[in-house]
Amino acid sequence: MLIRTMDDMEKAGRVVSISHGKATAVRPLTKNDGLGFSVSEARGRAGSGSDLWYKNHWEANYVRSGRGTVQDLTSGQLWNLEPGMLYVVGPRDRHHIQSSDDEAIKVISIFNPPIEGDETHDDDGAYPPTGDIPEGPERMFVRTRAEVEAAGLAFSRANGASRIARFVTTADGLGFALSDVNFKIGREVDLWYKNHWEANLVLDGTIEVTHRTTGEVHKLGPGALYCVGPDDPHHLRCLTDVHLLSVFNPPLAGDETHDKDGAYPPTGPIPAGPAS
Repeated sequence: MLIRTMDDMEKAGRVVSISHGKATAVRPLTKNDGLGFSVSEARGRAGSGSDLWYKNHWEANYVRSGRGTVQDLTSGQLWNLEPGMLYVVGPRDRHHIQSSDDEAIKVISIFNPPIEGDETHDDDGAYPPTGDIPEGPERMFVRTRAEVEAAGLAFSRANGASRIARFVTTADGLGFALSDVNFKIGREVDLWYKNHWEANLVLDGTIEVTHRTTGEVHKLGPGALYCVGPDDPHHLRCLTDVHLLSVFNPPLAGDETHDKDGAYPPTGPIPAGPAS
């Protein structure tokens, strides 16, 4: 089990200037962690904008807070962004991201191939190559929760105590799956991802994670990341209502349910994960 927090990384000075100083990023999960994807929080200043082109990566971006727009610079198509929306861009997608004039924007970014952690944008708005590029979709797209629900990829468990929306699945070809997860206060569950690695970023609320083998207990709040894999049977207890993002590798098809051990069936090769 791997635990990191945004606060600890900020105190350690691990805040990277990107987009030629127009934004910053904190990267709690990087290539070196061995999960096959990286996790960043990018923070754009109010009124700032950048032309970007991820020639060497696919990037899925969940808007955590703030508002803005993203524009496909090839087609000219423009989308308004608000919290809870996802946009995905890749090697064929020159695009412009713009935050609103009166509000900073925070975006949780999942990269595949994963980035090293110290990159900043070059003159094209790209990062240098860090591995093999997934095939991905034909072009960039924006996805709302309503669209996820309409596609039958949002559902409830435990009489509504867990609500899950699968924003990215195997079908998207990004090499990871991304879910928006909400738990109600008091929700408790035993899980054991024997066939996957899962990274969870707490957006709101407080959750207690107990490793059922070691007895290790972690009380985690907003900005905390915890990663669990094949050697991590664990127990979750929600001390408040909890909102988190969950990223799986190998990716999920989207219709899986937990077995009696709290696992999902195999969906591909399991990443090596963090060094012990």
